[in-house]
Amino acid sequence: MLEATLKGRGPRRRNRGATMGRAFNRGLVLLLVAMLVAMPALANPNGPPWENGGGLTVESGCTCHGDGDPSTAVVVSISGVPRSYAVGAEYSFTISLGHAEYGEGGYMLWDYGAGTLTAGEGSIQVAEEPGAVSQGAVGNDWTITWTAPAEDIGPVRFQLVGNAVDGNGEPNANDAWNVLSFMISEPGSTVDDDVNDRDLRTISVGDYESLFVAEEDPEAIEAAEQAKLAESFFENGNVYYWATLSIFIVGAVVQGEFYERRFGGGPKHLDRRLAVPQGIRRGLLAAGLGLGFAWAVDSNQPWGYALLLGMLTLWAAYGVYRTIVQARADPVSKDLV
Repeated sequence: MLEATLKGRGPRRRNRGATMGRAFNRGLVLLLVAMLVAMPALANPNGPPWENGGGLTVESGCTCHGDGDPSTAVVVSISGVPRSYAVGAEYSFTISLGHAEYGEGGYMLWDYGAGTLTAGEGSIQVAEEPGAVSQGAVGNDWTITWTAPAEDIGPVRFQLVGNAVDGNGEPNANDAWNVLSFMISEPGSTVDDDVNDRDLRTISVGDYESLFVAEEDPEAIEAAEQAKLAESFFENGNVYYWATLSIFIVGAVVQGEFYERRFGGGPKHLDRRLAVPQGIRRGLLAAGLGLGFAWAVDSNQPWGYALLLGMLTLWAAYGVYRTIVQARADPVSKDLV
C-alpha cells in the first residue's frame, strides 16, 4: 500500500511542477510584453542627463536626438551676457531656441563652477552637478541668474547646449540640437558702455540665413506637413496599439477565470503554509508597483511608463487574488494524500 501511495505521488508532483512551470512561462511572456510598452517613451522632458554617451551632455550634446549630430537648423542664443564680469555682480541671462518648425525644447548651461548659476522659472539645478542648470520642463525663453566669482579668477568659460524638439515625447531624428561655447572676460579687460546696455551681449550659434532670411520652399513646407501628419498617426497608433493589447491581456485573464470556474472545477487548492508567505511576497510587490504607478501619474511621466507600471501593478494584484482564492478553495482527495 505504501509503495502504491508513493508511486501515485510521483506523477502528481510532476504534473504540479509542470503546471507551475507553464504558469511561470506565461507570466514571463506577459512581463516581457509589458516591458515593451515603455520603449516608445524614452525621452527626457524634465531635463537632459548630466552624462550622455560617455561624455558630459553640456559638452558633447544631446546625442539621443537628431541622429546624434549637431544641427545648425536650431539657433541657440543667450542674451544679457557681459563682455567682462564685475566681482560678485549678478547678471540675468535669457536662453532661447529658434527653429523653423519647433518652438520648444530644452537646454543645459554650465560655467565649470566658476560662479553661481541660479535656476529661474521653468529651470532646475542639475542633480548630478548643482552648479549647472537645465530646463525643468519642455519650453523656451528661460531666464536664469548668474553671480560672478567673488574674486578675479580670469576669464570664465561657459558651455550651453540647446535642443529643439518636435513635441512627440520621444527622441528621434526630427529633433535638432546645437552646442554654444563662450567666455566672459576678467574684470577691467574691456571698456564698459552703459548706454542702452550695450555692454551686454547676445551670443548665438546656428544658421540664421536658412532660418530667417531664405525663402521657404513650398515643396519643403508640404513635406514637413506630411512628415508631421505621419508622425501624429504613428504616435496615436502606438497609443491605441498598446492600450488595446493591454485590454486583450486583461480580457484573457478574466476569460481564463471564467472557464476555470465554469468547466475546470474552480481554483486548485493551495495549502495555507504555502499561501501565507506567497501572499506576503505578492502583496509587497503589488504595493511597490502601485506606488510606482502613482508616482508616474502624479509626476506626468510619459504614457508608456504609466501604462507599464499600471499593467505590472494589476498583474501583481491578480497574483495576490489567486493566492487568496486558492487558499480558500476546498481541498480534494489528492490534496490530502
